[in-house]
Amino acid sequence: MIAEKESKYLVETVNITKRFGDIVALRNVNFKVGYNEVVGLVGDNGAGKSTLMKIITGVYEPDEGDIYIKGIRFKKLTPKKARELGITIVHQERTVAEKQPLWRNIFMGNEKTTILKFLKIEEMKEESMRILKDMGFNPLVFYPDKIAKNLSGGYKQGIQIARAMHFGADLVIMDEPTIQLSLKEANRVLEFVKALKGNGKSCIFISHNIYHVYDIADRIVIMDRGRIVADIKTSSVTVENLIDIMINIAERGVYQYEMNR
Repeated sequence: MIAEKESKYLVETVNITKRFGDIVALRNVNFKVGYNEVVGLVGDNGAGKSTLMKIITGVYEPDEGDIYIKGIRFKKLTPKKARELGITIVHQERTVAEKQPLWRNIFMGNEKTTILKFLKIEEMKEESMRILKDMGFNPLVFYPDKIAKNLSGGYKQGIQIARAMHFGADLVIMDEPTIQLSLKEANRVLEFVKALKGNGKSCIFISHNIYHVYDIADRIVIMDRGRIVADIKTSSVTVENLIDIMINIAERGVYQYEMNR
């Protein structure tokens, strides 16, 4: 941690560069996420999306540049520090304990206990019920004692989002959350992201499906070969315009495209 400044952004990277030997994975990346904002992050495989997210979550240390979290400047983060600052990532591989009830999944690693270390089971169940309702789960179907393996893929994503939101996540990063889901289940995940925003949180939504991104994102950031080449306010374009932009980027190479915000 180096300094603190006034910032309208929850997360901001300034001139981030990351190298792996002779390969430059990120080159002078300036990326921003506002408070209570959903940012769609798109680009081909190898564009640098995952590397950027690993820097924001403290897995990788940048070679150059700074990271600002809530106005605090860092040269590097650790995964623990990122979590303390309210940054959580939901991976493609779902981290749900299949044989455990929903309340155990929601409080996984954050169990409430008495002074004598006994679990406060009823308290956690009641709180789980409230959390599930806030996320839009039907309380007649999704109750705290329901076993997680009986949930569909979309609802398992929702449980992870609920867990992150309840334990102080201000920014939830979702890495290809709809890639293995049916259309119905994918739409369910999109509704959970909308609920996340409705609860005042922010989200980075990484996806190859531009239709999914367009449906929920306030802003869409396109990466190509380690650079941010477009930063577009979603309301400024149609999904057809966006597809054309992505095709042009793929055909013409890296160039900077930005619409007035």
